[in-house]
Amino acid sequence: MKDVYSLKILEALQLDSRMTVQQISERVGLSPTPCWKRIKEMETQGVITGYTVQVDRKKVGLNLMVMAEINLTQHTEKTVAEFEAAVQATPHIVHCYSTTGQSDYVLTIMAQDIEAYEHFLMKTLFKLPAVAHVRSSIVLRDIKQVSVLPL
Repeated sequence: MKDVYSLKILEALQLDSRMTVQQISERVGLSPTPCWKRIKEMETQGVITGYTVQVDRKKVGLNLMVMAEINLTQHTEKTVAEFEAAVQATPHIVHCYSTTGQSDYVLTIMAQDIEAYEHFLMKTLFKLPAVAHVRSSIVLRDIKQVSVLPL
């Protein structure tokens, strides 16, 4: 995507997705109709994948964030698909990355407190398909957490 206006539109939407087309068009220097068309085209192409709101996790009772490194017992197509489907269906897992290195996956998990995480670990995480090993790291504090991509 090399269109300067489309990149400006994306930058504006990343900062505030509630802006009107009129506000975006004024910010990027393009009239509203072509601005709206570019937005719709980027939605159709899958460049814009959705609109969301940012929530302060602690204000909704999710005081504990855990980074969990997962190793699977085997790496068959079926096993990987089952594990990834189970992760998708588990709300407390908010991010899942397939990785290289010492672990097969790195998960970000939200919980109310350490007791809730222990319960989640025993009742959910250890029971996911093909999980062989889990290494948990408790996040002490958020240093940088942004959803804006550097365009």
